[in-house]
Amino acid sequence: MPPLALYTFGVLKSPLADPAPLTREFYDIGEAVYREIGRHPGYLGRAEAAGGDRGMLFEADWGAWGEFAVPTWYGKGLTVETTALATTLSLWTDLRSAFDAVYTGLHREALNRRYDWFERTGRPAYVFWWVSDGVTPTWQDGVSRLEHLHDHGSAPHAFTFQEAFGPEGAPTGIEGVGPKSDQSAGKEA
Repeated sequence: MPPLALYTFGVLKSPLADPAPLTREFYDIGEAVYREIGRHPGYLGRAEAAGGDRGMLFEADWGAWGEFAVPTWYGKGLTVETTALATTLSLWTDLRSAFDAVYTGLHREALNRRYDWFERTGRPAYVFWWVSDGVTPTWQDGVSRLEHLHDHGSAPHAFTFQEAFGPEGAPTGIEGVGPKSDQSAGKEA
């Protein structure tokens, strides 16, 4: 089965360089979340900059993950001092593994606090798509898939947990999640 790419994007209420307690708290929990997710079954890897300090996203060397990019609607800063975004690009073996990592442990705790740190943009915060074996998705791929999801909704090209598609393009799901989930999920035992 080909790997599954996941791109996330959120606009922070304040720049990453802001020394305020909420920004520090977000950054501190973020490091622990990355460590925990990195040990999760089904996790294959994520884009990590070579070197790079807090907020140094646009100038960083991302290697095979390509040049850093953001959605066209992001209107905050682009410098180390003004960047106010949090984003990830990762690879997974399957949808269930990604779901379990996102909705358990420290990441779940962080999700419960997301509105302390993130603005409500009215746009999708994440997108999935399948990539060919041996292909590393790029930041631009993630941006283009997220914008496609916003403009056209879930499709095999760009989808969510709730409206997922398998590698062959057929609707699929995770038992108990979304309308295309396993049909037995709603049946009585």
